[in-house]
Amino acid sequence: MIPRIKICCINSNEEAKLAIQFDASAIGLVGEMPSGPGPIPDELIYEIAKTIPPPIATFLLTSQTSATGIAAHHKRTFTNTIQIVDQLPENAYPELKTNLPAIKLVQVIHVMNEKAIEEAIKVSAFVDAILLDSGNPKLKIKELGGTGRVHNWKISRKIVESISVPVFLAGGLTALNVQQAIAEVQPYGVDVCSGVRTNGNLDPKKLEAFIEAVYK
Repeated sequence: MIPRIKICCINSNEEAKLAIQFDASAIGLVGEMPSGPGPIPDELIYEIAKTIPPPIATFLLTSQTSATGIAAHHKRTFTNTIQIVDQLPENAYPELKTNLPAIKLVQVIHVMNEKAIEEAIKVSAFVDAILLDSGNPKLKIKELGGTGRVHNWKISRKIVESISVPVFLAGGLTALNVQQAIAEVQPYGVDVCSGVRTNGNLDPKKLEAFIEAVYK
């Protein structure tokens, strides 16, 4: 099965159109973050999201860590999916599902070591999908994505084999390594930001090369 492709860090209507033109099935729109590339104002996220045709998924990347904060962030942006990049208390998930029943929830797991497997299994009961990334939420200034680093794909593969919800793979993917990543991890989808950008801008040539590598 060819994985779904999510292009993250979209920062304009033009970038969104370009991503969709190259067969992206999802785009990532980054809200306020403690670090990392790509954050844009909530007003711009709203403007971009409302122009995206179904069935393209619009992911709001939120660093909020409470159900109330996440719901409020979504109310300012109205994406159809929420990507939670930090840890939440377990009781936040049912509250989100009650308050936002039509919105898909995707939880990021930062794969730093084998503890990520247990973490993914636990949280998979509450969300619609898991996204495996290479941040470090334990740092003083949290890294919650967009690091451009590859993590241990053997751990990612164990997570894919251990849970029943779809798994997206992120973290340092490029046209040069995405085919190997797909072979080793067997993810439902792949997620790329820096690997298809030049000087911070979405690069059509890198994007085309990435898509071709996924489809090989």
